[in-house]
Amino acid sequence: MTAELDLSECSDCLCLASRRAARRITRAFDRLLRPHGLRVTQFTILVMLIRRGPLTIGELADKLGVERTTLSRNLALIESASWVRIKSGEDGRSRAVSVSAKGRAVVKASLDAWRKAQRSVAAAIGPSGADALRTLSRSKLR
Repeated sequence: MTAELDLSECSDCLCLASRRAARRITRAFDRLLRPHGLRVTQFTILVMLIRRGPLTIGELADKLGVERTTLSRNLALIESASWVRIKSGEDGRSRAVSVSAKGRAVVKASLDAWRKAQRSVAAAIGPSGADALRTLSRSKLR
């Protein structure tokens, strides 16, 4: 190729911008949740289980929008903290996850920190940004 590639439009890549924003948002939540001994990924797993009740690992991964392998790593950490219980499912092949009393207690203790992070991030991105983020997280892109 003799002509120079014009990549100027790539500096506004939405994928890169969303990944950077996601890391910054995650760090903001993690910073405020750290004194309670958990990360936002763990908090969201516990909240999902409290709200939905026991779920198989596959169901939980689907509801959270994460890969099963990623979820399994996070579950191992919160299981070792005794925040969840993992038992064999009804068919023997699946495993069911439920939140423990200790898991409920850590969510209750950390909820104000989560709310503070939520308000901070919402203020940074504004109401329309928050709405767009929620809409995008629920939609399927082609």
